[in-house]
Amino acid sequence: MSSNWLFDLRGPLSKAQTRWLMVAGIIFFILVWMLLSSGEQPIIDKSKLPHPQRVLKAFGDLYHDNELFKNIFRSIGLNLGGYIKAILYGLFIGFAIGLVPMLRGMFQKLVDAVRFLPLTAVTGLFILWFGIYAEAKINFLAFGIFIYLLPVVIQRIDEVDDVYLKTVQTLGASYWQTIKTVYWPSVVSRLSDDIRILTAISWTYIIVAETSADQGGVGSLIYAAQRLNRVDKIFALLVIIMGIGVIQDRVFTYLDRKFFPFKYQLKDNYNPGIQLKSVSLIDIVVDFIINIMTWILLGIYVLLLINEFFPFMGGVKPLEYMFGDTLWTVHTAFGIILLYQIIQLYNKYFRSKT
Repeated sequence: MSSNWLFDLRGPLSKAQTRWLMVAGIIFFILVWMLLSSGEQPIIDKSKLPHPQRVLKAFGDLYHDNELFKNIFRSIGLNLGGYIKAILYGLFIGFAIGLVPMLRGMFQKLVDAVRFLPLTAVTGLFILWFGIYAEAKINFLAFGIFIYLLPVVIQRIDEVDDVYLKTVQTLGASYWQTIKTVYWPSVVSRLSDDIRILTAISWTYIIVAETSADQGGVGSLIYAAQRLNRVDKIFALLVIIMGIGVIQDRVFTYLDRKFFPFKYQLKDNYNPGIQLKSVSLIDIVVDFIINIMTWILLGIYVLLLINEFFPFMGGVKPLEYMFGDTLWTVHTAFGIILLYQIIQLYNKYFRSKT
């Protein structure tokens, strides 16, 4: 590494360097923010840019006055429902159009054109079609992801290497076997990065979705804060959304490494000067902790689910309180996690013995 490694074009950074530079970037951002908003007569008026200390106090106001956690979980439920629907519809329709020539000829141009729709302009249509409550909001957020995910699915199908297709055809594979063994794993493994990036779109439209028939949510709180000119609350809620986004991004990255580890082995293998990383004791410990935490979360979820039908918490139903009519999204997500864990246990303890 040269002496001016900080400015090398696409120069590599170690994990330690990345970590320290990230901390430095955050500190620099906060210092600039404080410089612009401090003093009796700040450079930028307090009504436009609140001091970081005011934003910190706003978190307390949101907690005491606006049921902060309930509204956060409400927005998470809406977005989770949008993710589930967009991914399911995008994969099904995308594979159909991408694999069947007749459907591609009929709908390819329409798929390309629908990406240019202004999402805010179709809000009224979703209210007309699905009402003003959670179903309309989830479908609107799902549509916002779907119109960008669909052409990406088709593109990923086109990128499947002909070598693999010719190999399975030589072995006499049927259409279904070709889809199952070549198209599906190749497309989904590449699509995971696209899904991680595109799901962020739904958070950008959360205010539009939640302001119809106000049922709460982070977007609804932002809209209310705008009307009351509480700029400090707006900044606090934006920080919360970014925090949720960072956590969501980490979760998607972890799942990507869990389901498609070969992608990262290939990346390391073709990166000059970097050897494949061996599994260290820390990696084993972290993986063990994550696995234990997954089972703990599943256990807590099962207890809360039982409480929904057979109340044993004094009549309090936390899941219904936090997620309301978006609770089905949580059931779906935890159902998928539970099914995956069961399959993993079966493969580890039963299938390996046969």
